[in-house]
Amino acid sequence: MTKKKPGEGGTGPFRRVVARNKRARHDYHLVEEWEAGVVLVGSEVKTLRGGKGSIAEAYARMRGSELWLLGANIPEYREANRFNHEPTRDRKLLLHRQELRKLEIKLRKGGCTVVPTEIYFDERGKVKVRVALATGKRQHDKRQDMRTADAQRDLDRVRKAR
Repeated sequence: MTKKKPGEGGTGPFRRVVARNKRARHDYHLVEEWEAGVVLVGSEVKTLRGGKGSIAEAYARMRGSELWLLGANIPEYREANRFNHEPTRDRKLLLHRQELRKLEIKLRKGGCTVVPTEIYFDERGKVKVRVALATGKRQHDKRQDMRTADAQRDLDRVRKAR
């Protein structure tokens, strides 16, 4: 539950990613990242263990002093029958109180949002959601990122050819 810089750490040998939000890095500048626990019911965990779930349209919001994950889609677990869950229900994210306070202050300033970047199982088998404080990119920022990536790809090709 520690604060991490984007793209840093958390890739242990036992970590298994279930869903990634690939558009997050394209659409947003990720300022800070946190690893958050998530409150789930049993059928949701079983579905995630099967590798199903999507956070492509998901985002997080503060409600009171709590952080909630909205718009995440975890399909129903077929074998759960009548004990199943609603696929797009709101899910509470678990962060330390001081992390929530810092996040709430930054969100109140405006211009920022909280986006989930991935859902994964940690080394203890617990479901975690990596969330990032993000600011939106403008169209010219996206174009510049694509130019930089193309230039890097060309450099790598030249180096590999040698």
